[in-house]
Amino acid sequence: MKKTHTDAAPAAIGPYSQGIVVNNVFYSSGQIPLKANGELIGEDIEQQVHQVFSNIKAVLESAGASLETVIKTTVFIKNMDDFPAINNIYGTYFTDHLPARSCVEVARLPKDVKIEMEVIALVK
Repeated sequence: MKKTHTDAAPAAIGPYSQGIVVNNVFYSSGQIPLKANGELIGEDIEQQVHQVFSNIKAVLESAGASLETVIKTTVFIKNMDDFPAINNIYGTYFTDHLPARSCVEVARLPKDVKIEMEVIALVK
């Protein structure tokens, strides 16, 4: 088991790792729309989704993986009414390669953000 870390994504805000690699499979912690310096991205769902993907890409890279090796995503959203906008942006990051996905509406997310996403990916 190997813990991964990158300064290109926000540090964990609790007692957990950005991600763990086990047997060439990467498991990320949930990524929220914080910049690497810990600054929260604004209220706009589109901006928040793009920042989450920026963080996901950074933690994947730190593990030797990429969006192209993602097996599964889990998306947690605060409001299912945001799903169409989220889905449209999601489709710009996953075009030919379409990993399995779950998307659930939740009552609340850390720092009251609108979206959190975690991934499972193969390490190259």
